Amino acid sequence: MVGVVSCSSVQRETMSSRAAAPDWKTVDVAMGRAGLAQPGDVHRYNFPRSDLRVVVTDPLGDVVLRPAMALGGWIAMHGTGADNAVMAMGDLVVTETELPAVMSRLQQGGIEQTAVHHHVIRETPRVLYLHVSAHGDAVKIAETVRAAIALTSAPAPAPAPPAPAQSAGAPRIDLDTAGVEKALRYTGRTNGGVYQVNAPRPETIRERGMVVPGAMGLGTVMNFQPTGGGKAAITGDFVLLATEVNPVIRALRGAGIEVTSLHNHMLSDDPRLFFMHFWANGDAVTLARGLRAALDSTALRTN
Repeated sequence: MVGVVSCSSVQRETMSSRAAAPDWKTVDVAMGRAGLAQPGDVHRYNFPRSDLRVVVTDPLGDVVLRPAMALGGWIAMHGTGADNAVMAMGDLVVTETELPAVMSRLQQGGIEQTAVHHHVIRETPRVLYLHVSAHGDAVKIAETVRAAIALTSAPAPAPAPPAPAQSAGAPRIDLDTAGVEKALRYTGRTNGGVYQVNAPRPETIRERGMVVPGAMGLGTVMNFQPTGGGKAAITGDFVLLATEVNPVIRALRGAGIEVTSLHNHMLSDDPRLFFMHFWANGDAVTLARGLRAALDSTALRTN
């Protein structure tokens, strides 16, 4: 079982700030795949559901979701400074038939669930997102996650692709990324045919008294998947304080952007955060302006 770190809130925060990194190579072996180093001493493991063909019905035409758009399960770990211990959280993408067995296997290994919900609507097949949290030995957590993932049809990690013949410049994508960046006032990156933009929260977020680095899933995510002719399907989630929820809903709806889900991802976060998922398909720059209007209804309005 994954043990819970027992110390006071002040001690936990102090330990986290000076924590020595766990032996990530050993954790990688236990997880069965290599993790990616992230800002704030975070180690992230990705579980893209490239095995699923998920189609979203949309008035402008059906959209086949790319894994980087809305099918990317992940687990992030952050060292707490004692005996290879970590804080871990993330969410796994599962089908309706996979959910019960995956949940039971995680519980058997001491990994808790903090939310089960959808992110998009009108999709076929139905896809669910299982949010998880754990505090304890990094290797034991990794072994449990690996065993749970084995109960799904998620593919094994693919070997790293060879370097492209021409590596200079950003990957090309059929999208006015400069126009999107200008509208959002945030710079993004191209990943798996999707243009991804992240806007981190400005506050310090704590969970169980420990500071949670932003790379543990605390940034507003805005994904753009090109659908042709300067258009894009957009999805992602806003990370919001309670007072921001309804102003953001009004801004999104005013821009013709659907709100597809509203929920929490954590159980004891401070301040309390709400995660609002969205969907639209249309002119990419126009939709980016709508997302910017929603950002202006949050603490990110000064960016």
